[in-house]
Amino acid sequence: MAEMDTSGGGGHKKGPGVKKGKKLSTRVDLTPMVDLGFLLITFFIFTTTMSQPTAMRLFLPKDADKPEDQNKAKESGVITLLLGKDNNVFYYEGQLEVNGSNFKSSNFKEIRSILIDKKRNTPEKDLVVIIKPSAECTYKNVVDVLDEMAINVLKKYALVDISEGEAALVKISDASGSAGAGASN
Repeated sequence: MAEMDTSGGGGHKKGPGVKKGKKLSTRVDLTPMVDLGFLLITFFIFTTTMSQPTAMRLFLPKDADKPEDQNKAKESGVITLLLGKDNNVFYYEGQLEVNGSNFKSSNFKEIRSILIDKKRNTPEKDLVVIIKPSAECTYKNVVDVLDEMAINVLKKYALVDISEGEAALVKISDASGSAGAGASN
């Protein structure tokens, strides 16, 4: 809102003894701008508090009284996924054999069918997926594997640190492009 100061002399007289008219000045009233600022601040406060954060729903286990009762799983129902670099996924079922004979390689395109086969052949109460990201894998790969758990409705899975032996096996397999000593998929 701008306002013009129109006070001053009346007619247009020229000549000696006639005072010059004052220059007209403009004055800007900032009151509506302050109101608009507060309306915008109020709008942004309301819209940010109304939005819900996007998060994955996790099912956490109940605490056990004794530590030996806490993490029991049948060896036949466990599949371990090792995430390597360049979107490589290595896996084994049960315990890792010393000679690496059950260590297999795959990629993210094939991991869904592997998980579906494991789910089909294992009772639901015994099925546990262990996810072990290596130092070379990307954050996207971890999120992709967690998405696969949600897509395939696998409720029992754990995100665990990779052991030194497994990390060395993954590194060797990543470098050679095959599954090392084990059979490749």
